[in-house]
Amino acid sequence: MSHSPLTELHRTDRIGWLRAAVLGANDGIVSTASLIVGVAAAGAASNDILITGVAGLVAGAMSMAAGEYVSVSSQSDTEQADLARERHELATDIESERDELTQIYVTRGLDEPLARQVALQLMAHDALGAHARDELGISHTMTARPVQAALASAGTFAVGAAMPLLMVVAVPSGALIPAVSAASLLFLGLLGGLAARAGGAGLWKGAGRVMFWGALALGITAGIGRLFGAVV
Repeated sequence: MSHSPLTELHRTDRIGWLRAAVLGANDGIVSTASLIVGVAAAGAASNDILITGVAGLVAGAMSMAAGEYVSVSSQSDTEQADLARERHELATDIESERDELTQIYVTRGLDEPLARQVALQLMAHDALGAHARDELGISHTMTARPVQAALASAGTFAVGAAMPLLMVVAVPSGALIPAVSAASLLFLGLLGGLAARAGGAGLWKGAGRVMFWGALALGITAGIGRLFGAVV
């Protein structure tokens, strides 16, 4: 069944929250699992490993929330500054703004009379919106949302970090390193596949790339843990 242009849904609507959610969950799994494997490889007791993992979950979730909020707020500040400048230019020199928008459409392939007609009609409907979208590249879909990004990152980080932590509780200490590593890679593969599917990309490609980097992080951390454990 075909969709009308008014009801058609596109995956770009998911970009804002999907990026933050995938980043948070991926970091939660990789950082917490690597922390657990590194400490376990150093010979720490199970209780110490669990405490370390819980501390990593809390610290990581707060760090993700703060980092996302600050970075996306900076993007939002830049957008608002550009919109304020554009609003001023529309109020003081609208003819130049019409010419500017016309030239944008000409460079995109319209002949000049049609480009000017399009610019006039769009500016009559919503001048600031037309310039925000076509001159500045700011649209509703891509608008920065700091709170949404912070909550998505913190929440998914905590969910991701909880997965390897469950293995610490459920698995005997002797099998902890291989169990956490295997489970974390499985979780990463599922996460990468789901994220790729939500974004319309290839399932196996999405799963493979996060599993590769996760395995690399786990391997390096385990090696450092064994090195320091042997030295101590």
